[in-house]
Amino acid sequence: MDDDQVTLLDFWASPVGMRVRIALAEKGVKYEYKEQSLRNKSALLLEMNPVHRKIPVLIHNGKPICESLNIVQYIDETWKQSPLLPSDPYERTHSMFWADFVDQKLKLELKKLDRIYDLKGKMMWTAEGEEQEAAKKDFIDCLKLLEGELGAKPYFGGETLGFVDVALVPFYCWFHAYETMANFSIEAECPKLIAWCKRCMQKDSVSKSLADPRKIYNYAMKLRKIYRLSEQQV
Repeated sequence: MDDDQVTLLDFWASPVGMRVRIALAEKGVKYEYKEQSLRNKSALLLEMNPVHRKIPVLIHNGKPICESLNIVQYIDETWKQSPLLPSDPYERTHSMFWADFVDQKLKLELKKLDRIYDLKGKMMWTAEGEEQEAAKKDFIDCLKLLEGELGAKPYFGGETLGFVDVALVPFYCWFHAYETMANFSIEAECPKLIAWCKRCMQKDSVSKSLADPRKIYNYAMKLRKIYRLSEQQV
């Protein structure tokens, strides 16, 4: 498959986009990276993902694949080396369940922590006080469930990086921003999970795919300022 044309439409700070970058790196797939603007959607992005109009999108030989977990599964099934999903049907379904948990539950709790929502077409990042404390508790409870699933294994995939690891670890580079803005420590509450994060970061496929947490923090502060200015204008 050396003649394959692979292009990734992505945004540097997107944790779901980082999933795809990790999967491609794990497989050793060469690809063209095209940075996208989240505000001014490119014609290519709108053409390749006309339904949701969002990143990431993997374009393989002219054919688009959308939604990050779908893309990671596609990569795993197309390039067979270094499998991310187990071959056993039960274990495979189990991995997909927990990856979906990250998408459905963890991302929901992060939104509650941010309190990012639409109001007259504008967005806010304003969780404070009791609302923020409740959001932090729900977020930590979610992480503890994941920590319990990890157990004593080095990776969610067992002895090697797997599908759930790829789904979850990109959020690690956002943890510093959430901890700083909401004044709490994830490591104090979930030490085994943070040890797993650090273990994943020892792999080049992960460390070279994740954004710098300090850069993410600066980006998050910029967003927070924009959203609060928007709130004042409502």
